[in-house]
Amino acid sequence: MDRPEFYRFHQGDRVLPFDAAEYETRLGKLRAIMDARGIDACVFTSMHNIAYYSGFLYCAFGRPYALVVTADANVTISAGIDAAQPWRRSYGNNITYTDWQRHNYWRAVRSVTGTGKVIGLEGDHLTLAQKALFDEFLAPSSSVDITADTMRQRMHKSAAEIALIRSGAQVADVGGYAIRDAIKEGAREIDIAMAGRDAMEREIAARFPDAEYRDTWVWFQSGINTDGAHNPVTARKLMRGDILSLNTFPMISGYYTALERTLFLGEVDDASLNIWQANVGAHEYGISLLKPGVSCAAVTEKINAYFAERDLLQYRTFGYGHSFGVLSHYYGREAGLELREDIDTVLEPGMVISMEPMLTIAEGKPGAGGYREHDILVITEDGNENITGYPYGPEFNVIG
Repeated sequence: MDRPEFYRFHQGDRVLPFDAAEYETRLGKLRAIMDARGIDACVFTSMHNIAYYSGFLYCAFGRPYALVVTADANVTISAGIDAAQPWRRSYGNNITYTDWQRHNYWRAVRSVTGTGKVIGLEGDHLTLAQKALFDEFLAPSSSVDITADTMRQRMHKSAAEIALIRSGAQVADVGGYAIRDAIKEGAREIDIAMAGRDAMEREIAARFPDAEYRDTWVWFQSGINTDGAHNPVTARKLMRGDILSLNTFPMISGYYTALERTLFLGEVDDASLNIWQANVGAHEYGISLLKPGVSCAAVTEKINAYFAERDLLQYRTFGYGHSFGVLSHYYGREAGLELREDIDTVLEPGMVISMEPMLTIAEGKPGAGGYREHDILVITEDGNENITGYPYGPEFNVIG
């Protein structure tokens, strides 16, 4: 039996999140970067960059994947276990590598890049072990870390991306209302979370009937479990007077959106209400600051001052917002567009960023719990557009 190192297995219709013109524009901008930096070929290995430039979102399960881009080719490299699905979901060509011989992945990559070339790579993703194989099989004349360049490109959203993100924000609202309806004394966090997740997955399927459905999730937290923004769901049962944190995360073709809200069950005590209202005030103030020409650091310092004036700054737990696009809780991050003291990026029209101040008060203190509001803002020519619709604050979110 002939056992090939790699082959092409193409069947079925191509189904992509965006049209061909969108991908050609992205690849054109990438090739301009490559030309400016003297790069002959890029070998992308991360989920976010492969998805951004090809539409294909891989499932690694311990296997390596790639997108190779040259001056005249763009080819995804996928494992045989996936058959033709990567081709159907990729813009451009696709090569399938086999398990018959170790490192056929790198042989497939080499078939596109050639050897002795200047190769772009993702320094924040390629492991030491894979970098050694990269050098062995591709024998590059030099390698160039293109991580920051691609991140800056992804930070500026096209009209098509903004339309998808807008739909995602609306789906997040659907999940939020489903969660609100499921909240009651004695209900478990897990059951409430499932109500929100199921509602969002049904909504995504209705809006995007040709998509792949994966990775949509909810973190619904109660009581002490609200102290961290990324605390997983548990089977804790809700009690009257609990502080609650609603967090819905629809995923559409690799694009992440989010809704996060503070709620209380039945009643809210005065200490908690004061902290909640202060955080809502910071949220509204922060939204007013998001406009072209303002740096992330400047926005951060002004919200810091707002909290400091109220003797609450010591309860802040993380930055005030981040970019949106191809990212998830286990891949991707546009770290150059985060509302933190150490980020000097200046906001520009077409960027999409959250406003999400959070205060955490330790257990045993008045107002104990984690307070967080989260909206998604599209930076416009003269300000921002808030694309989150679910209401925030005590008037709507004291339940029961």
